[in-house]
Amino acid sequence: MRKNFGTKAICYPMPVFIIGTYNADGTPNAMNAAWGGVSEENEITICVDSEHKTAENLLARKAFTVSMATANTLVACDYVGVVSSNKVVDKFARAGFHATKSTFVDAPLIDELPMALECEVLSYDTDTCRLVGRVINVSADESILGENGKIDAAKLHPITYDPVSHAYRVLGEVVGRAFHDGLALK
Repeated sequence: MRKNFGTKAICYPMPVFIIGTYNADGTPNAMNAAWGGVSEENEITICVDSEHKTAENLLARKAFTVSMATANTLVACDYVGVVSSNKVVDKFARAGFHATKSTFVDAPLIDELPMALECEVLSYDTDTCRLVGRVINVSADESILGENGKIDAAKLHPITYDPVSHAYRVLGEVVGRAFHDGLALK
């Protein structure tokens, strides 16, 4: 028997995205956003409330980065989600983050987060808070690459957001091969 929970956006897993932008004075800014995902092959859609400094920044610069939060950076990644840059101007530094300017978009790469999507703003709706970005580049630190030269999720150790228990969870073990195991039923 199923239990009904009503109209709620409960999905698993929910990525924990850290959005990087530059403030008007050129200092880096970061925020935690758990409501988003891939919406097209080279597009990402994220809910960013228009009251956030990040919304102001990405509209001004037309660019942002999206880094994957990791288990070993959990505290810093949560911090940039619970503290507002509108109130704590040095929140990026207080999180212990350092920035390198992207060579592809006018936004910062967060040195401590080893994977990022470098995006340009396609659209932003202040009423729905829906940000759509075009992925210009994906960059990854060599420390998270496997022997095949590709990103290894086990080395990245990304965390996900559990919207029911308000907890962060680590992605688990490999249980099958995508676009392959189902072929057994053909």
